[in-house]
Amino acid sequence: MSEAAGYMRFFPYDQPYENQREAMDRIHNALSRGQDVLFEGACGTGKTLSALVPALEVAREQDKTVVITTNVHQQMRQFVAEARAITRREPIRAVVFKGKSSMCHVDVGYEECQALRDNTRALVDAERDRRQLERRQRELLAESRDGDGSAADARSAVMDELDDLEERIEELEEANVCTHYRNNLTGDTDDFFGWLFDDVRTPEEIYEHADEREFCGYELLKEGIEGVDLVVCNYHHLLDSTIREQFFRWLGRDPEDVIAVFDEAHNVEDAAREHATRTCSERTFESALDELAESDDPRAEDAANVLSAFHRALVETYEESFGFGERERVDENWTDVPIANEDRRDDLTLEFLQRYSGHGIEDDLEAATELGRKLDERYEEAYREGETATRTECQTLQAATFVGAWLDDGAKEGLYPVVSVTRDAGTDEVYGRAELYTCLPRRVTGRLFEEVYAAVLMSATLQPFEVTEDVLGLEKPVTMAYGLGFPEERRRTYAVETPPLFASARDDPEVQNVVAETIRDAVRMTPGNTLAFFPNYGEASRYADRLDGCGSTVYLDEPGTPVEDLRREFVADDDGVLLTSLWGTLAEGVSFDADDAHTVLVVGVPYPHLDDRAEAVQEAYDAAFDGTDTGWRYAVEIPTVRKTRQALGRVIRSPEDVGVRALLDRRYSRAAKADLGKYSVNGTFPHEEREELIDVDPEKLKFAMLNFYADHDAYDGEPPAP
Repeated sequence: MSEAAGYMRFFPYDQPYENQREAMDRIHNALSRGQDVLFEGACGTGKTLSALVPALEVAREQDKTVVITTNVHQQMRQFVAEARAITRREPIRAVVFKGKSSMCHVDVGYEECQALRDNTRALVDAERDRRQLERRQRELLAESRDGDGSAADARSAVMDELDDLEERIEELEEANVCTHYRNNLTGDTDDFFGWLFDDVRTPEEIYEHADEREFCGYELLKEGIEGVDLVVCNYHHLLDSTIREQFFRWLGRDPEDVIAVFDEAHNVEDAAREHATRTCSERTFESALDELAESDDPRAEDAANVLSAFHRALVETYEESFGFGERERVDENWTDVPIANEDRRDDLTLEFLQRYSGHGIEDDLEAATELGRKLDERYEEAYREGETATRTECQTLQAATFVGAWLDDGAKEGLYPVVSVTRDAGTDEVYGRAELYTCLPRRVTGRLFEEVYAAVLMSATLQPFEVTEDVLGLEKPVTMAYGLGFPEERRRTYAVETPPLFASARDDPEVQNVVAETIRDAVRMTPGNTLAFFPNYGEASRYADRLDGCGSTVYLDEPGTPVEDLRREFVADDDGVLLTSLWGTLAEGVSFDADDAHTVLVVGVPYPHLDDRAEAVQEAYDAAFDGTDTGWRYAVEIPTVRKTRQALGRVIRSPEDVGVRALLDRRYSRAAKADLGKYSVNGTFPHEEREELIDVDPEKLKFAMLNFYADHDAYDGEPPAP
């Protein structure tokens, strides 16, 4: 054991896996030097503790705080379980932090909450001042009765202050205040904080405990979070720059005092895009124009001039895009209207410039922004004073800020202008929005990784590391990868040479027959449950119909329906097949342990829908990293294979598990490289995983599976006949 093994005081179990011990040692060494780490570890091999244990040790040594974050709900629960186990071994102060919307007792938005807090604090402060003045006037009254003449004059001045203060308190009591937050400020919260740090509490537990005592649990959590050892939170607390700044302030930490640990880090790329993307809908512009029409401010005319021009341009842009019958086909999902041009500004900007007439766009936008700020302050004051029941959001300010960003940033590298349309389910109205889509996530993540002391990014699918470094803007991180340390003889991974499921081939009856028969064979030869992942929900439904009567219970995951009940029903079965999309919620972050599922199938190469956004991302990567094929590789092929690898990791979660992982598509096989060229994805897998892939003909898969499972005595009774 190395000298660095002092971190083992935070390891809550008897012994780590072999790879865990080495990973902890290397991560401890890297973090001690302030280096970032890219850490790939196979599913079920203890990545969380491998990163968390050395991070806590370095944080203890160097007075840092560890922030561990994920965007997968089940992983959040796992973090809580691991943190609780650690506290049984080595006491730490840990909190689990979620956004205000999930913990608010009175269900108000952020702006309303801020106004309520300020009003409530002002009232509590005024009541405190009143108590102090009342005490002072009683003292002065006693002194004046003892013959002190100056005391009477002083008391008169105090009584005048009290009268003024009483009026102020009456005004505040008539305004909007939060009773729960008032109790935070006036009640005894020592018992709450004692309870909070007696264990690792979930946000749900904090909400319930605080609600019973009529406290605001969210505000108490913010108050108590300062100086803790460990925080468990969602991605947006770190990826959103505004939230991150506030979050670190609540922690009482500068960015350089934070060790950030990202779980499921292959998702950071998309999450960063989401947080950086800016949108503004047609309805925001309509509300802004209504707002300006009611204003008597002299700036309102200029503000309305520029915002109405952009609004008209937005409507005209998407209306002109509709071909015959396309408007009628718009549904409740947002659908993009391509507007970008290679040789000039986008269509919306050109339409806006053509429609605008006035003294100058910049001057009108400045007028709109200044007036928007003034109106926003007025709405804030009205809510504080109780004149309105809700805190009105200033639509003029939102619209003006967006138009300014659109004009300033719309042509910058890595930003893609988009117009989208949707249909209102209630009114049947079609309306649109403008969006600046962020193609390069490192615009968000690069600054984050520069600011914090160090970061650990962990996932089962981070390779190729150099791609992750480029995409996220990491500078010379330490990299490490550990495959399944479990006995290799207890698993088989097959590349089944079914026909390549190109989109053009999916409707071919002969292709469908081969694929369906291969799936049937795999299900029949599995001693228990089978998971089957498809490129989309439509393909999953297609083959669910073709498996009818296969002898096993068929479970179909469908879009927009709760999946947890279906998952529980499936794992309770002992001869079922669950069909789902590889882009759905079951492909990662969900464990199917032991007898939950023995075989996992990935049917086809599940490339995402390649729309104009995806093409824009490819072009941005080509430009940023100087390569003609870089965009396809970085934006499409590698993320797709990562998704496939995530799905394969749903089984074989412990050394005792026995299972088969099968990829049903010739493009996965070694042989495909010779005749499919760039369409082969075999070479995109890490070397050690390629070494495990066994090419097999579709009709021979059933014999291979039968022999494998029979060798491990996995069948209950006689094996099925091939």
